[in-house]
Amino acid sequence: MAELKTKVNNDSVTDFLNTIEDEEKRADSFEILKLMKQATKQEPRMWGSSIVGFGHTHYVYESGREGDWFITGFSPRKQNLTLYVTGSYNPHVELLEKLGRHKTGVGCLYINKLRDVDVKVLKELIKQSVKAAKKL
Repeated sequence: MAELKTKVNNDSVTDFLNTIEDEEKRADSFEILKLMKQATKQEPRMWGSSIVGFGHTHYVYESGREGDWFITGFSPRKQNLTLYVTGSYNPHVELLEKLGRHKTGVGCLYINKLRDVDVKVLKELIKQSVKAAKKL
């Protein structure tokens, strides 16, 4: 069974975010950091070299595969800001309709800039995702 490469480490979240060259993306990242910190009431940790994660969960699939992951997190990728949210988007459809410009993938929410979305809606979406993750 392959071992998960993305693991929690002690690298500095602030130092990582300060390496983001694009000023707007760096400012957006610090704002998302604040939103997720409020929603989780957890301190951020680096997972791998480019993911900021909050909280911790251990999962076990029916197949027997298991691992550790964060409850919610984000990564300031070159193309967009990737937010990792729990579960399907079905419970969040109404919020997503109000969010603004975004794309979704399996467990991911992609936004280009915070100014493209309603930050209050994003905050609620993060809160609901954290609540769903804690139930699992």
